[in-house]
Amino acid sequence: MAEADARTRMLGEWTGTSVEPGAGKPEPDVWTPVEVPGRPQVFSGADAAAYRSVFDDPRSGDEERAVVELRGLFAHARIWLNDELVGEHDAYFRPFRHAFEPDEENELIVVCRAPEDRFGGVHDTDLVPESDRVPGIWWDASIETYSGTFVFDLDVAPRLVDGDAEIDVRAVVETDTDLDDRMTFSLRPEGEFQSRGMMDRTTVEAAAGEQAVVEHTIEVRDPSLWWPRGHGPQHRYAVRAKLGDETRTVVTGLCSIARDDDGLVINGERVPGRGVTLLDGTPEDVERAVAANAALVRMHAHAPEPGVYEACDEAGLLVWQDLPLTGPGAFDAERGRDVAAAIDRTYGRHPSLAAYSVHDDPVEFCTDPLGSGAIDRLRLRWRAWRTSYDRGPADAVAAAFPEDRIVLPVVGPLGSDADATALYPGWDYGESGDVAWLRDTFGVGDVIGEFGAGAFGSVVPEDVPGFDRAKHDARVEEGVDTSQRYQAGVVKRVAESLRRDGTALFAAHTLRDVDEAGMGLLERDGTEKAAFDALRDAYEPVQATLVTPVAGEHSEIAVCNDGTAAVDATVEWVAGDAEGEAEVAVDPGSTATAGTADLPGDADAATLTLELSNGVVENSYDLR
Repeated sequence: MAEADARTRMLGEWTGTSVEPGAGKPEPDVWTPVEVPGRPQVFSGADAAAYRSVFDDPRSGDEERAVVELRGLFAHARIWLNDELVGEHDAYFRPFRHAFEPDEENELIVVCRAPEDRFGGVHDTDLVPESDRVPGIWWDASIETYSGTFVFDLDVAPRLVDGDAEIDVRAVVETDTDLDDRMTFSLRPEGEFQSRGMMDRTTVEAAAGEQAVVEHTIEVRDPSLWWPRGHGPQHRYAVRAKLGDETRTVVTGLCSIARDDDGLVINGERVPGRGVTLLDGTPEDVERAVAANAALVRMHAHAPEPGVYEACDEAGLLVWQDLPLTGPGAFDAERGRDVAAAIDRTYGRHPSLAAYSVHDDPVEFCTDPLGSGAIDRLRLRWRAWRTSYDRGPADAVAAAFPEDRIVLPVVGPLGSDADATALYPGWDYGESGDVAWLRDTFGVGDVIGEFGAGAFGSVVPEDVPGFDRAKHDARVEEGVDTSQRYQAGVVKRVAESLRRDGTALFAAHTLRDVDEAGMGLLERDGTEKAAFDALRDAYEPVQATLVTPVAGEHSEIAVCNDGTAAVDATVEWVAGDAEGEAEVAVDPGSTATAGTADLPGDADAATLTLELSNGVVENSYDLR
């Protein structure tokens, strides 16, 4: 969102209390001190909570107006200021802003309640623990001060047009006097790179006490583009709206994002779509995704705090953004269209945003795991055949997004007619080596919304909500090491299979646990599980892989090149007492064969070493 070039400070001390949903302004006997922003655990499990802040008049000098801004109001909120109901809010990812003339002392009361529609996403399920679902002011609570006339809000929507660019700007102006003036829009490079700046002026008129909406398009000649990491620099621009002495600024970037039969195309160049999903993502998770060699993060059925997108823009990490909608059940398509429009208005300025999804996991599929034998394969076919989902509402919501966006309406299991398949060999069904069979049998396309397996963290926990212990125990004997080793093997083999197949978009589920166990490659605190290293190796931009990493097999060696230049390399392999070597040439964005490795039946491990012109890359396999 826009940042005010104004006087801004955090609101002071807060108190809170549990309340009944749907009640009026709360007037409890006791308010308990709480931390805001945040998710106060005293309200864990509550359906609704009220928060109260009392603050003095924040103005000084010639300042006449103030704006209270609240970010992360989960999930539905009603806001009172000095006994007046000043607003209701139902999109936690979009800031609530209210302009007012402060009293000498002011009382702000915010009542947040749990979602009553389907759009709470993962935070309305047991995919995250109850402690992370607290109704509250999650991200920020601040107050800004201004003169009597100022730029209240600013949204931008960039796009490339025939080699140049256009940025649609929408500014909202608040005024306490009759206004007939000129607003200046300027565009400047953000950072140290050199690029042309722009400056335009347009008329703004409003009567005293009114809001004026100013819409304008900035034309950008010879723009400096934003590129994904490894393909170019992450150029960005600051768009500023100025009215008198008051300004408001938004940072954006310029790039084109498209999808063809072969995958993602950014600024006309092919880019890889290897990724990870995030549950309740944080800016630190962006750093962790980069460390895992991911090129993309999928915001799994939630909308992240603003800092996550800022981090992705800076790191050159692409974003696949879900609506906060997951699980079986009907939903209101009209409400969904409103949420989709608000999502795009909020995050659409970010050059990292590559794709949208609407409905995640819309049907129950494998409540109990299936093996890989003939009978279980028949059962899997039967389950897929009888799976039924009406995708009409999801398609209707998808139509609310701009036409130039990549939109994948449904992320779902086999048989759900999904645009992005949730593919779980080695966890829900079959074995991790069944990817090719599953794709051929069920017509799985080139977008995989999620794959993976679950594992314990540092300890064997009791039952953890959101973690399917029955599926885990059907695959793994008791113990942390065994659990993590199994997860690592599944994640590695599926990821490498998808890379070799040239899959356009695919995301391992998920980067980090949100509880004591889960599908995460990392524990809740960021401690690495074995699967993190396994995925990091599988996602290395140029990597040698074993097609069949099984002791006693004659495995083909395939080298994947996600880079922008051709590779001439030497591959060496070692497994037990056996070893070999081969030369290989791989074009950019391609996979080539580099001979065969004869893996001894008694080998516990195998290692591939890829000697490149700029260094050496290793890839190890546990064959136990």
